[in-house]
Formats: sequence, structure tokens, C-alpha cells
Amino acid sequence: MKILHTSDWHLGRQFHNVSLLEDQQAVLEQLIQYLEKNPVDVVIVAGDIYDRSVPPTAAIELLNNVVKRICNELNIPMILISGNHDGAERLGFGAEQMKGAGLHIISNFDDMLTPVVINSEVAGDVAFYGMPYNDPEQVRLAFGAESKVSIFSHDQAHQLLAEKITEQFSPEQRNVLISHCFVDGAIESESERPLSIGGSDRVSHEHFLNFDYVALGHLHQPQKKGEDYIRYSGSLMKYSFGEQHQKKGFTLVDIDNNGFVSAEHIELSAPHEMRIVEGEIEQVITQGKVDPKHEDYLLVRLMDKHAILNPMEKLRTVYPNVLHLEKPGMLIGVEQEMAKAKLARSEMDMFRDFFVEAQSSELSQAQDEAMADIIKQLSLNTPKHSAAN
Repeated sequence: MKILHTSDWHLGRQFHNVSLLEDQQAVLEQLIQYLEKNPVDVVIVAGDIYDRSVPPTAAIELLNNVVKRICNELNIPMILISGNHDGAERLGFGAEQMKGAGLHIISNFDDMLTPVVINSEVAGDVAFYGMPYNDPEQVRLAFGAESKVSIFSHDQAHQLLAEKITEQFSPEQRNVLISHCFVDGAIESESERPLSIGGSDRVSHEHFLNFDYVALGHLHQPQKKGEDYIRYSGSLMKYSFGEQHQKKGFTLVDIDNNGFVSAEHIELSAPHEMRIVEGEIEQVITQGKVDPKHEDYLLVRLMDKHAILNPMEKLRTVYPNVLHLEKPGMLIGVEQEMAKAKLARSEMDMFRDFFVEAQSSELSQAQDEAMADIIKQLSLNTPKHSAAN
């Protein structure tokens, strides 16, 4: 049986106030094109289909189109679970009626205990159990009365839920789990929303050892944890500059009647990659003039040690999608105060830099003396904080 495992689409996401919906549409088109040439038995989306619980209309329309093409036109069933970004109730609306069309949405505990069973000639009957995103309180309210242990952590909650699902196993079936959680020891990315604070959101992979494959969502970097068959597919595309070197895509999984066989990461590429460009402004501009991917979404780190007038405007003449600018060379704010003695750059030095940027010429001697006098007077007139303050 061939399984396409994907997760964390975050449809409707904005990055630095720029909508990523067109990029998401382009990447999903690549996924559908892959399915057209390489049919699979089922497509799994392991949570965070949308970026927020009340998604924008355009994001809903995109998902509707993707489901139509995969389920209706390609006749491939899809199984979706809700993630921490999704509104579980909204996502699950009409789920019972959609099953007949091949769309299975698992967003509550009742549906979690009823597997989606799909048959293939190679693997026989395969039972897919969806464990939607949950927190300890939800599990405690749902199963606390019948549980023999207290449920105060995500780990305890997932241990109990995994046991509940394992009780439903049939010896004639292979079993696949779909879960949206943070497996302890896995690598996180800066674009993920924390599930809790202080590490209490971590879940042991050992709760999942009884399954033939575990399709995980939430962490955005493709990876396995504990066993080859316990895997994160990673997010659909890059959602932070910290992910610039990650290979995004989906996981193609193969299982037979003995269980897990293999997993392969298939890359997808977005029209705009997220990259970090570093250097002095003239170097960056020169590089941008010949950069074949000059329309990527960029974080630019300027290493210049002098003030620059309208740096964003200048950079966008060659890199139109500079979304964030850092100036570590300037050591702005607290770092500048701490390093002032080392750099020996006074307020007057900074003003001279600014004047050159603004007027394309240096201060005359008279101007320099006048500005130095103004800065001195301002310094003398600035009230000093007492030790008590």
C-alpha cells in the first residue's frame, strides 16, 4: 500500500503581512501532479490544514478545490485530522456526510476510535486511526472518570489515547496512527506555535510502538523519531527564515501485510523560497542584480557599521520581496551602548554618516562645529537619573 503523508499546510498563512496563499496553491498543484503520475492508495494530512481556527474564504476555497481534485477526479481517499491551529468543530462540520465522497475528517475522540479501513492487494485491510490535536484537560474530561492514572501532561494524555486505540486493533489488519503532537527529542522550528510552556507538551514515541506506521504533524522539519516508521512529513513549505535550509515536501510510505516497508521524502518547491542574505548594502545590491532568484522572500542582514538612509527602499530595487531587515553591524539599542567604548562611535560620528547618506556630501567645518555644539548642549540639558531611580 502506498500512503502519501503530508501535514501542516497552514492554508491562509501570512508572513510579515504577505499572504502565502498563491505559493501554497502552487505547491499543492505540484502534489496533485505527482498523484496524477504516481497513484497512491490514500492521502493523509496530519493536522494544521488551516493556519487559524477561522480561516479566510480564499483558504477554504483552495482546500475545497484540492479535495475535489484528489477525491473526486483522482478517486483517492483523503484522511484529515485537526491540529492546534485548526478549529476542530469547524473543520469537522459535515464529516459524516463527506465519508461517501472519500473525505474522512477526524476531529473528535468518538471518530478517533473508529478507524478508516482501506484495502489494498498487497497490505490487505489497513486501519487508519486519527488522533486529533488535544490537550490534557480535554482528555481528562473525556476519559478521566474511567482512567486509572491522573492526566496532567500531554505525555499522559497521549499514552491513554494510544492505549484506547490499541484496544480496537484487529489481528487481521495493519494499523496506522495519524497524530498531531510534539514527540520528545524531535527538532522544532521557529514557525511552530508552542503547545505549552516548560516542555510539558513533549510526548514519548514509545506510546506509538504498536503501530505499523505513525504519521505525525506539528513539527515543520521532516524527520523520524525513535523508529523508522514514526515520522514527521514536515510542513508543506517554509514558514520562517530559520527553515531556509530545510527540504520541504511530503513522505511517501510503503507498507505490506507484514507492516512498514519504507518511507521516502519527496521534495516540493515554492515559487518564493525563504532565504537570509548577509553583507554590506553595496555587496547585497550588486549580488541582487544577477541573482536568478531575486524574487524570493528575504531577510537581509546588513553588516555596514554606518548609518544608511532608506536601506529597505534601496534593497527593494533588486530584491522586491525583502520582508525583514536586520542591522547587526550597527549594534542598535542595548548592544550599541555596551559596545560603544569598543567601537568609539559617538553621536557626532553617527550624524556625519547620516549627513553623507542624505546629502551625498560631507559636513563643512562650520556645519560640523555647529552640530557638535548642539549635541553638547543637548547632553548638558539631559537630566541624569539618580541612583535611586
